[in-house]
Order: sequence, then C-alpha cells, then structure tokens
Amino acid sequence: MFFSSDPVGLPGLAAMAVGFMVFMTALFAARMRARRDTADQGGKRDNRSVFGIVLQGFAIGIVAFGPIRTILDPLSPRALATALVVLLIMLAVAGLFHWSSVTMGRNWALVARTRGDASLVTNGPFAYVRNPIYVALGLFMIAIAIAYGHSRMLIIALPLYALATWMRVALEEKVLRAAFGEEYDAYAKRVKRFLPGLI
Repeated sequence: MFFSSDPVGLPGLAAMAVGFMVFMTALFAARMRARRDTADQGGKRDNRSVFGIVLQGFAIGIVAFGPIRTILDPLSPRALATALVVLLIMLAVAGLFHWSSVTMGRNWALVARTRGDASLVTNGPFAYVRNPIYVALGLFMIAIAIAYGHSRMLIIALPLYALATWMRVALEEKVLRAAFGEEYDAYAKRVKRFLPGLI
C-alpha cells in the first residue's frame, strides 16, 4: 500500500523523542524571552499569518500521525543509522531555531509583526537565509517522517508545507517592506529566502 509505514526501530523513536525535547526547550526559551518584553511598542501585526501557521502544522501532522511499525531489531545497522540521522537532523533543527530566535531577540513572534522600535535583523543565520526558522521546521517534518516510517507521506506534506510557508513569507515580507523599505529590499536582494545562493 502506497501510504503504509516503513519499518522502524526503537532507537529512531528514542532519537526523535530526545530531539523533540531539545527543540521544545528552545521553543520554550524563545517564548520566555518574548514574554519579558511584552509592552506594545507600536509597529505592525498581520494576523492573516495564523492561517499559514495552521496549514504548516497540518502539513507536519500529516507525517506525524498514522501507524508506526516498530519491528526492526534495535541493534540492526538500519535502526541505528536511522536513529543517528534523526538525532542529527533534530539537533540541527533545535540549534537553528535557537540561534534564529536569540538573534531576533525582541523581534521574534509567532505571528507576522514588527515593533515600532524594531531594527532589521540581518546577522546570525539571517546573514545566510531570510527564513531560517521555516527551514528548521521543514527539517523537523522530515525528521518525523524518517523516525516514524512515514516518508511516503512527504509527497503530500512537503508541497503543503511549502505552500503554507510561502503564504507566511509573503505576508511577512509585506510587513517588513512597509517597516524598513529600501533597507529590506537591499537585504532581500543580497540574501535568499531558504537556501544560500539558491532560493
């Protein structure tokens, strides 16, 4: 069956669990940093990005839910290799997310917005790509698919995630252009959205 699960081993699931905890710690830390500076400083907020957030979550959910066939010998080369790949991807996800949210500082938020006292962030991971957090979330989805044996579901999930991300990026770029004008245009010309030098 096309959408049947691939066999997986316990080490891959354990690696996913560890990576997920590290990622959630980074997310919690970002939320706590954002709460320390909750005063409204003006700026613009675009709540239409909530739809993109929901759609991204749905795409990730496509690969997260479904049967998991844990039948591989835990010490088999395939089970151990899968665990290593999943752990490396999840550590990259958590590291990239943490680096991005720390670099953004008070500018980080779930919903597209700028603050009246904001500055355009172009250093850290933003010197290489304009949307490193979306890259991290895309990698997160791939790690789940590998760990749970749902790689076939990426055929549906990846295009849906790409569409949702494009919707969010379009809104965010509109907000940033309104706030920073030519400074943002120059930055956008210099730095690609998702992959350095490519797209």
